[in-house]
Amino acid sequence: MRRLPGVAAALTTALALLLTGCAGDGDRGEDGTIRLSFQSLAWQKESVDANKQLVREWNAAHPDIQVDYVQGSWDNVHDQLLTSFEGGEAPDIIHDASDDLADFAYGGYLADLRSLLPDRLTGDIPRRSWETTTFGDGVYGVPFLQEPKVLIANTKILESSGVRIPTPAKPWSWPEFRQVTEKLTEKGTYGVAWPLKEPVSVTLNLGLSAGGRLFHRGGDGKVTIRFGEGDGVMPGTVRDQVNSDGSAARSALGMGGSDTLPGFFGGKYAMVPLGFSYRQQVVEQAPEGFEWTVLPAPAGSGGLAQGVSPQTLSVAEDSPHKKEAVRFIDFLLRPANMVRLARGDWMLPTGTAALADPSLHTEKNGWAAGTALARALRPAPAQSVRGYPEWKDKVATPALQEYYSGAIDTEELRKRLVEDGNRVLARYQR
Repeated sequence: MRRLPGVAAALTTALALLLTGCAGDGDRGEDGTIRLSFQSLAWQKESVDANKQLVREWNAAHPDIQVDYVQGSWDNVHDQLLTSFEGGEAPDIIHDASDDLADFAYGGYLADLRSLLPDRLTGDIPRRSWETTTFGDGVYGVPFLQEPKVLIANTKILESSGVRIPTPAKPWSWPEFRQVTEKLTEKGTYGVAWPLKEPVSVTLNLGLSAGGRLFHRGGDGKVTIRFGEGDGVMPGTVRDQVNSDGSAARSALGMGGSDTLPGFFGGKYAMVPLGFSYRQQVVEQAPEGFEWTVLPAPAGSGGLAQGVSPQTLSVAEDSPHKKEAVRFIDFLLRPANMVRLARGDWMLPTGTAALADPSLHTEKNGWAAGTALARALRPAPAQSVRGYPEWKDKVATPALQEYYSGAIDTEELRKRLVEDGNRVLARYQR
């Protein structure tokens, strides 16, 4: 198999996992018991607790197939998995995100699950979600949690301004959103803070609402980059808010999502576009009496459409117990269990049965506002594009950072994303 880049960076972490037996080999014990290793990337306490409890419930009901919980980390999962794959010590069941699977799927490291998945599971999760884990003719993961971008807003500032409050049925358009942020801006308060330290995914995913695609696959299967009118709506709005209107905080452009919360709580920003799961941090960190609400992201010609890269569960190709691994995944993703995982991560389940659970439709903490967006979620535009990581790191990230700061104009952004980008993708599609 082709050796992928980045092995050395994760060698120390991966070897530590291997030496402590974290990446099990899935072999039978002396008593004939099958042992499977499940590497989870859950990190919030509620999520870790939910995952561990489900493993305990499985083990109690299946004495002949025991699952060992392994704690992984989002910070280094790609390189850690790569090292374990190449060392023949990969976990049997792998928690990851769909936008990280392409190289592993094409490289032969993940099992094609088409002949292993039960009808209940394939029928419960919509086709658009399965598209995020489909590479070539195979399906290499089960998408189970997804996270829309939403606007988390200061209720008092919003209501006192007199602006129209958007709903999923009647969201703000991008031009209206720009006008609203101007109206919300006053001395000491910006209408919005865009945390764009990592600008690429949010630009691509929210760009779908205005009909942007950027990546276009031809009849020969090859992908090219084209920057159309729809691709410029979302980034153009942000650039104007920062550089023309003064309604978006320039300092936030270099921030991550969590970095904006102190300013949000302090009234410095009226709204912050964040992933749906950030609600947990708001609940835990907001000062007493702080009132906040969840609003849909702006809509364009594509309506509320936005791209997502769901969290996934995959099976290692080298696992000797693929059927048993998929049985565990099926258990983990039963509707009631999927709800437990979703609530633990403060995200949305992909399964239609789980999504209908009443606990996900309560107004408290914005659950209903997010659930209403589920039908509009689509695969992230670059989901299956080989060479995307290099394009993102070397081309798109610096170009977008300069664009949002006002250092380059739209024409220069288009040139760099398209011309430089297509040169990168061409190397992966020879």
